[in-house]
Amino acid sequence: MKVVLGKIIREANFLSLLSNFSNAFFGIAGFAILTRSFPIDIFGQWVLYVTAATLVDMFRFGITNTAVVRYLSGVDPDERLRFIGSNGLIGLVATVGISVILWTCHLAFGEPIRNAGYELFFTWYPLLAFFTLPFNTALVVMQADQKFGKLLWVKLINSGGFFLLLLTNFLFFKLSLVQLVWAQIGVNILTSAICVFNRWDGLSHIMKATRRTTMELLHFGKYTTFTIIGTNLLRSADTLIISLSPLGTAAVALYSIPLKLTELQQIPLRSFAATAFPKLSRASIQGKVDEVKSLFYSYSGAMTYLFIAISLITFVLADFFVMIIGGNQYLGTDTVTGFNATNIVRIFSIYGLLLPIDRMTGIALESVNRPDRNLMKVGLMVLTNVIGDLIAVFVFKSLAVIAIASILFTAIGVWVGYYFLDKELNLDYRKVFTSGIEFYKSMYVKFREKQHLRA
Repeated sequence: MKVVLGKIIREANFLSLLSNFSNAFFGIAGFAILTRSFPIDIFGQWVLYVTAATLVDMFRFGITNTAVVRYLSGVDPDERLRFIGSNGLIGLVATVGISVILWTCHLAFGEPIRNAGYELFFTWYPLLAFFTLPFNTALVVMQADQKFGKLLWVKLINSGGFFLLLLTNFLFFKLSLVQLVWAQIGVNILTSAICVFNRWDGLSHIMKATRRTTMELLHFGKYTTFTIIGTNLLRSADTLIISLSPLGTAAVALYSIPLKLTELQQIPLRSFAATAFPKLSRASIQGKVDEVKSLFYSYSGAMTYLFIAISLITFVLADFFVMIIGGNQYLGTDTVTGFNATNIVRIFSIYGLLLPIDRMTGIALESVNRPDRNLMKVGLMVLTNVIGDLIAVFVFKSLAVIAIASILFTAIGVWVGYYFLDKELNLDYRKVFTSGIEFYKSMYVKFREKQHLRA
């Protein structure tokens, strides 16, 4: 049993899942602590700081991250160092450029920035950006190399360290918001220093960057950057449109409960996708089309069957999950808005059935060097989502219809993504389901064999 357990713990999918789960846990727990550490207006400044930082990071690293994972998955050692160097160079130039722009804006428009609540972001994010650069470049190289054990430890040091800092601050220190930002920068300095000391970040290879490798990353990244933006809009458009509608802020709060649950459900999806993308990219670069197809079938099928189980549990235990995430006040029909969070959770459980193939068609398109097609797919999904949300809030005035719109735009994404991928690989959709069954059969057979050998 110890041998089996040890092998499972070292398996890439498990380590990726554990990494994403721990990161999500510390993020949610830290958020809960922060809400209890500061008055609402002060906490609002922190939210603006984190939201703006996340948005800029999306531009800063979205240009190269996906491209680096793809290109490092099938190149010789010398070419590998050139791509790592180009990644570091692009990251450094982007960080310097963004920092100069933000500090210049702060000097020119200091008072309007303070009045709008963005003082923390414009003052401290540029400094934070420099100290997170080695940490973030190390993460993408580790993902490309499928070093998920190292990736897990680095994330634990960063997110776990900041969580402990928030907890001790809440219990003992009572730092101001600016002091907390300094502490956050300190945690990132420590994390980046560990990455630099162990030469995980690759920034030392910047001088090996070539014009060709740099342009290849930028060419690929011009599509993936907008894809990442579109994906983030898919997650935030519902809340934004609800907040601007006659449904009011109470509807925003109620809708956030099932929305948060879907984010938690996607943790295993992100983990499987993180391990699948390097394998798909390597097979694609090496011209192994049959292997690309086999990996797509296996991962899509395995995740689909997993999400059938997750969706069934979510549907049956919807009341329980609403109570855990939001508390008893969100159970039943809300007297102010007339909406029921439990019903929306059940609608989202159906939406969850479509997520695995939607995600896999996206990363498969990027792995076969068609990020342009994936961008078209995501763009169509965003357009469908926005139109559906507008109709839901201004015509039907219903949160449930907004959730149904999520099913619609995801179904369109699945169809369009599969259509584009089929043009590249000539797929057989039935093999998604048969390969998923074979995946779990293979796991069961291996488990029984190990049991037999121990006996």
